[in-house]
Amino acid sequence: MKKRSLIAGLLCAALLSACGGGTAKTESSDAKASGDKIQIAVCGPMTGDNSEYGIGFYNAAVLKAKEWNDNGGVLGKQIEIVQYDDKNTAEEATTIAQKIISDKKVVGVIGHFSSGVCMTAAPIYQENKIIEISPSASHPDYSGIGDYIFRNNTVISKEAAASIDIAVNDLGKKKVGIISIMTDWGTNTSSIIKELIAKTDAEVVAHEEVMEGSDDYTPAITKLNEAGADVVICCGMYNLVAPVAKQYKQINPDIKVVGFSNAYSQQLIELGGSAVEGVCFPVIFFSESDDPTIKSYVDSYKAAYGNAPSALTSQAYDSVGILLTAIKDANTTDSEKVKDQIYKTTYQGVTGEIKFDENGDVDKQFVKVTIKDGKFVKMDK
Repeated sequence: MKKRSLIAGLLCAALLSACGGGTAKTESSDAKASGDKIQIAVCGPMTGDNSEYGIGFYNAAVLKAKEWNDNGGVLGKQIEIVQYDDKNTAEEATTIAQKIISDKKVVGVIGHFSSGVCMTAAPIYQENKIIEISPSASHPDYSGIGDYIFRNNTVISKEAAASIDIAVNDLGKKKVGIISIMTDWGTNTSSIIKELIAKTDAEVVAHEEVMEGSDDYTPAITKLNEAGADVVICCGMYNLVAPVAKQYKQINPDIKVVGFSNAYSQQLIELGGSAVEGVCFPVIFFSESDDPTIKSYVDSYKAAYGNAPSALTSQAYDSVGILLTAIKDANTTDSEKVKDQIYKTTYQGVTGEIKFDENGDVDKQFVKVTIKDGKFVKMDK
């Protein structure tokens, strides 16, 4: 059993006094479902700047639930996906978590999206023995909040190492600039990058923090360029990487840009156009894989939603599969028994083999991806 960190205990004490309502959208994946259903909550930003991620989580969960429902559901019951919009804020996540524990209907939570929001809600779930599996939380402290808290995503230090490997070894650059969003995730990630680069023969020549959602990154870009950066690592989502690439290439057309898997989205190409040609990042899931299982999943997702699934979306898809498999194998929805079963489960998903360690963490292999001719392709070895 995992021990709670100090920060988790403090968060829990502060947050359990909160209360609220919250609204939810419910969808059963089979119109013929009747009687008692097994509810799974999907929590994330369904509106606002990061809504693509929350909607992707929800769509993937509905798709996975439909697959199970078409085969009889689980424990003889249909699976119902309940959608909660946390707007990617700690306040809304607290309200939602309180509603979920008050209703006592949800067997598990898939979400939330950002690490900071996850770490706000997780102590509430832990205290009330609700399983939470985040497809995207990468902060090192998240999974340490408790034994009901899981992450189906690598810790940020491993992904940062993969991004640095691309910048320094694959692209052959030695003067690294960092541009990061002013969030807990951005601050933590940029600090980890600096620590890791200090162990290489490259150097960080400049680091600029920016407000998420800004339209003009020119001041930060100018400082990075004047410092002599020949590669820039962007600690942010596609809505940072796309405008940074556009604006940077107006100043220095030869700049190389490296991101993280949270930028791996069709929105990056749509927003960035030709400016994001050559942008690279490590991903756990690659939608253009020729693996038959992945191709079948991607085809089903495209047929249902009109676009290819991202890496984080696919981790949500697998997270629902892990939870349902544990319920089936435990032959109960009792949260303690299901939680224990999750630790015992080895699950072969579209994002690879998934096995949680004693901390509720997974270890996954990265694929190096770049944008060429307006499409995502594997980087040349």
